[in-house]
Amino acid sequence: MHVPDGFFDVPVSVGAGVFAAAGVAVCLRGAKRELDDRTAPMAGLVAAFIFAAQMLNFPVAAGTSGHLLGGALAAILVGPYTAVLCVAVVLLVQGFFFADGGLTALGVNITLMAIVTAVVGWAVFRLITRGAPRGRATLVAGSFVAALVSVPAAALVFTALFWLGGTAPIELGSVAAAMGGVHLLIGLGEGFITALTVSSVLAVRPDLVYGARGMTRALTLRTAEGDVQVGPAAPEAPSAGMGLRPVLVGGALVAVLLAGVVSFYASSAPDGLEKVAADKGLSAQEKPHTAENGPLAGYSIKGVENQRLSGGLAGVAGVALTVVAGGGVFYVIRRRRRGADAMTPASAR
Repeated sequence: MHVPDGFFDVPVSVGAGVFAAAGVAVCLRGAKRELDDRTAPMAGLVAAFIFAAQMLNFPVAAGTSGHLLGGALAAILVGPYTAVLCVAVVLLVQGFFFADGGLTALGVNITLMAIVTAVVGWAVFRLITRGAPRGRATLVAGSFVAALVSVPAAALVFTALFWLGGTAPIELGSVAAAMGGVHLLIGLGEGFITALTVSSVLAVRPDLVYGARGMTRALTLRTAEGDVQVGPAAPEAPSAGMGLRPVLVGGALVAVLLAGVVSFYASSAPDGLEKVAADKGLSAQEKPHTAENGPLAGYSIKGVENQRLSGGLAGVAGVALTVVAGGGVFYVIRRRRRGADAMTPASAR
């Protein structure tokens, strides 16, 4: 759902940019409460994983593909405020280095793919898990539904923005039906990827899943002397299982593998927005990207003739750029929180 330049008029583009900037500012403050010694490094990894996963378009219908948006996934793993920052970092890297998503449409893309998906995904996840029985099954099911709903929600907001300032004379009902239908299918893929990822992290280190805090049970073993609980009763405490560093290294290797190798086998069909734009005539309004001649534009390395090698190197470069950019942001936020905590009297904490 990367919106290119030219789809929206100046007032909507500027308004979305102001809204996105305000949302990011709020999230920079809110993330201070979410980023601790476990969440901060996880946030950089989540951003890198989302970048890599967005290179993997999966088929959803004849001639149409979709890819992960990632807002709901990030919200569940590292918290809703931090999630917006994770996806925003990905969009900045994609827009400036890979010519993916217009620069004048950056505010629109952050609004749709970062703010809407994270807020809606987190709200749905909390609604499902708050009143449900505690356990991993509830968390995984909640992750699936939250991610599923977040995608058509973003498509609905796109339709509303198009109504306010779309540049093509297309009937609103036609846009709404097309966007809603295809993105509901994409939402199923989003839900599957999100549920699988959350389930995998829960299996290794449940304390690293922000949305699982206070939700998971300790493992209970029945012995001759009675029932014995094994492991932390609440995931706020660090798990006694795998250390944090192996999780981060393993996650980084997965991101590199996805972006550098698996992405070559992704669907080449246009994604949901591209398909709708082509079918409805909106693609005629697209303007050339400012960075279209950049060294990484189009997810390929300029000057490298081998297509597979070029795409793989570009993907790995994108993961590295996302880790550096996201890691830098989250390090600064975490450092400021530590400074604020150090200045707060112990009796006031």
